[in-house]
Order: sequence, then C-alpha cells, then structure tokens
Amino acid sequence: MARIVVIGAGMSGLAAAARLATLGHRVTVCEATGTYGGMVGRYERDGFAFDTGPGLLTLPAVYRDLALKTGRQPLEELVGLAPVDPESRHLFADGTDLLLPNASRGGVAQALDAAFGAGSGERWSTVMNRGRAVWEATRRPLLEEPLPADPEPLHADPYPAPPRRGLARLRRAPWTLADVAATELGGHPGLTALLHEHALRFGFDPRTAPAGATVLPYMEQSFGVWYVRGGIRALADAVYERCLERAVEFRFDARVVEVTGEAGRVDGVELADGSRLASTTVVSAMDARVLPTGWTGPSRPRGERPDPPGARRGVPGRVGVLLALRGARPPGTAHRTVVHAADPAAERAGVFDPGAPLTDRPTVQVLRPDDPTLHPGGHESVVLTATAPSMDLDWTAPGVADAFADRMLAQADAAGLGLRERLLWRVVRTPADTARESGSLLGSVPRPALAGSGGGHLQTANESSRPGLHLVGGAAHPGGGLARVGMSASITAGLIGPA
Repeated sequence: MARIVVIGAGMSGLAAAARLATLGHRVTVCEATGTYGGMVGRYERDGFAFDTGPGLLTLPAVYRDLALKTGRQPLEELVGLAPVDPESRHLFADGTDLLLPNASRGGVAQALDAAFGAGSGERWSTVMNRGRAVWEATRRPLLEEPLPADPEPLHADPYPAPPRRGLARLRRAPWTLADVAATELGGHPGLTALLHEHALRFGFDPRTAPAGATVLPYMEQSFGVWYVRGGIRALADAVYERCLERAVEFRFDARVVEVTGEAGRVDGVELADGSRLASTTVVSAMDARVLPTGWTGPSRPRGERPDPPGARRGVPGRVGVLLALRGARPPGTAHRTVVHAADPAAERAGVFDPGAPLTDRPTVQVLRPDDPTLHPGGHESVVLTATAPSMDLDWTAPGVADAFADRMLAQADAAGLGLRERLLWRVVRTPADTARESGSLLGSVPRPALAGSGGGHLQTANESSRPGLHLVGGAAHPGGGLARVGMSASITAGLIGPA
C-alpha cells in the first residue's frame, strides 16, 4: 500500500488524513510544529484557556459529515455542540443596542425594525433573499465540488442586482457590497455597518468586494452559529483522535522543505532533518504560493489568481487580545458582541488604503462564552478580535501591538462593557503570530472563495497541475473558515478516491 503524505496538521490536514485513512490509504502527517490544529490553537495560563483562532462554528454539517463518514458517530458524541443564542449583540456609536436571534431570519427582521425603525427589517430581508440566490447559484461549485476546470462562469457575480434607473444605467462598473448598502439598504448607517462587518471580518473591502458577498451574512443568519464546549480547540482534539483511530501516523517537529518529483510526478517529500518520505501522493495544507517543490513544471498552481483590484495592502490580518478577567461573567451577557467602529470610512481606509492611519476606534468582536472549563471559578475568559493590516505595519516593533490592543479595549469599554476595570492580565496576538505559527503568507485572514471580481476571489484548485500533488486548507478551494477547510478535505479525498 502506497503512503499518502499530508503536509500540515491544521484542521484541513487532519480532516483530509481522517477521510483518506478511512478510504484505506496509509497516511502520514508531517507537521512543522509540535502540535496539531494549526490556526485552531489554544493558549493556557493560570487556569484560563482561550481559543487563539476561530471561536465559533458555522455550517456544522461539514463536521457532522466528517464524524459519520470516518467513524459512524454523530458529531455531538465527540464534542459538546450548542447553538449560540442570541447569535450576536451589536453596539453602535449612536448608542443603539441590537440583539439578533440565531438562525431566525424572521426574528432578525423584527429586531431590526425595533432598533432602526419600521421597514428596516424588510430592507434587510430583501438583501438576504438576494444572498440566498447567490448561495443557490454557488453552493455546489464554491463549497461542495472541485473548482471547475474552466472557472470562467464564476468570474461573474451571481448577485441579482436590481435594475438601474436614471444615470445609474450608464454605470458599467460591477455592483459592489458598498453599492448594495447605499442602494438597497438606503445608506442606513446601522444596516450598512451590519453588512460591512461580515466583509471586514473575512478581510474583504466593502468598496471592492462583489455584491455576492451578501452570501456571508445570509449563511450565518440562515444556518446559525454554534459553540463547541471547551472552545473550538476541542473540535481539533476530536478530529485528531479520529485520525489516531484510523491509524494515521503523525510526525511532529517535521518540517517539509521540499516536495520532490520524478518524471513529472510527485515521488515524496524531504524533511528539514535530511530524511525523506516516499509517496506518489502528497496533500499539502501549506499556502501554494510558498509550497517548496523541487522539480520543473508550472510555477502557478491551477486556479490561483492575483488579488483583485483594490486589494492594495494585500489581505488583512486579525489582532486578538486574550483577557483574563476578575469576577464572574455578568448574567445575561451575550456570547458574541460586536462593537462597531465610530467612523467606518476611517476604519476601512486604515485597513485597506496605503499610508492611511489606523482608526482609534475599530470594529471589535467580543467573545464571552459561558463555559466554566475555560477559567477558574468566579472569573471570566474573554477574547477581543479586530481586523487590521497584515502588511505595512511591523507588528513586532516595540509598542505597536500593545497600542492597537489599547484601542480595542478602549472601544469595548466606551460601549459600556467595563472590561479594563476587571483585568488581571492580557495577551496580544497579531498577524505576525499567525504567520509564525501557521506558515501562512504575512499572517493574513484566510478568505472564503467568492464568485465575481473576474475570478479574483477564487482560491487555488485542490488538484494541482503537478500529478500527485493536492492542495487543501484556507489558501485552497473553497477558501478559509472552519467549514470551508473541512470541505476542501472532503473534495480532495473524493478526487484521490479509495486505495
């Protein structure tokens, strides 16, 4: 039986290994660090524990399928899984306080009417209906199936933009997310902030992102948001254990320095210690742009495309602040709170425009799980995240990371959360940490694939132009996020097939 080598023990590598071993393959995972999980990391200190990557799960069906296909067990038998309700609380600079229910589009519309006035829910629902049309048009090619050999149809945005009237009919530019907010949401600042927050969270500039990015809030509000007890790291633990049950071999602290090939096909990998593993199939979770290959062939993997116009700083990264707080979580606290930027235009410029200063009051996501496994009794673990440039800033320079963390904490407290007064200690994590720990380019946010923008938001195909080399993970089709990297593993296992 030939060995399949999987490079990287992040979530995509773990999921691919489990699926391939279940198909009868002999699988060896080579991981450059000393542990598994990749960006699904964990930080522990003084009895406090924090997810250092994603903190919530969308589309849990992806991991339910993985659990059943690799072990005939429901996911809920492997991890504690519960819907987050309310799905989120939103605090705005004008004092508006909005609670959105989980997986209830009707409930969302009612909440918007109550917060922003009659008719707001109807406007939002109209946009979400258009997002549903995008979902129906792209679900299979952008989530469930390999990237088409000819991805040209995905270069067009499937968003059903309303007819243009008056002088707008003369405009030929593609419809953007900002156009949706200005036209269909009437430029309402609160509704606009809600729509743009989803784009910003995934590293998209609303000014250039295709209108089809409305599929992101549509998916979240239609299929719900879920929490894994013990943090998302518990999901990585479960998939790792499933790999061990399927006899997957793991080699930690085993950095792959080269994928080797002979006669135009993969024949193995070389490790940093000088050893070599022979294999006719390699599945790499590394970013294809930095994947080391030692034989001639096309330099650009099939499907890889440059960033679209307007992505002048590259894809942004995330800054996370882990807070150990004195005292218990207040009753009735929402699991997720989004404190919106006081000046959204200044925030967008600071993240995406070269030379523009960072805003003093960024959009901050505050995760406060009601989970006693994450902290000592009577205390609270909180994680703040914000989108920030991964380039143009030296995050390792003295004071840079702490100064931005101060802004994030001040923004949260300006909205009345009262976190600083309870602070025991904090840890700041920047795109530099992401780059070091995950091997991703510049510590940028792994973005989901989107149709439109001339194909600029498509990711590298899972089946590369080099026979025997397959690609998974956030830098491969169908893009970043827990659900999508899980689907990349499923698609790739289907391409490779049974032993």
